[in-house]
Amino acid sequence: MKLILRWLLLAAALLLVAHLYPGVRVASFSAALWAAVVLGLLNTLLRPVLVLLTLPVTVLTLGLFLLVVNAGMFWFAAELLKGLSVASFGAAMIGSLIYSLCGMVIDVAIERLFSRRDAESV
Repeated sequence: MKLILRWLLLAAALLLVAHLYPGVRVASFSAALWAAVVLGLLNTLLRPVLVLLTLPVTVLTLGLFLLVVNAGMFWFAAELLKGLSVASFGAAMIGSLIYSLCGMVIDVAIERLFSRRDAESV
């Protein structure tokens, strides 16, 4: 249940990114659902490899290069999907920042919701 709720909320977050920033466009809610799946898979499978490969640059920039890695993942997801489009790499950077902030808020909210339910059931 928690995973499905997170998936739906992250898809809604993609729609919010498209609404807030004109450089990112999402065709429909179903396209946002697919984009959330693809972004999740890319972040799970490809991002750790990229972080490891770019570790020296990340250390030199005090972690700021991870923003470039996130933007690259966002841009790559847009290249893979027809329903998600990003105007430029700069747009991918801003879109990934907004999406990441939404993701953090969603994760905190879900953890609080489900930890409260677990405490009430005990």
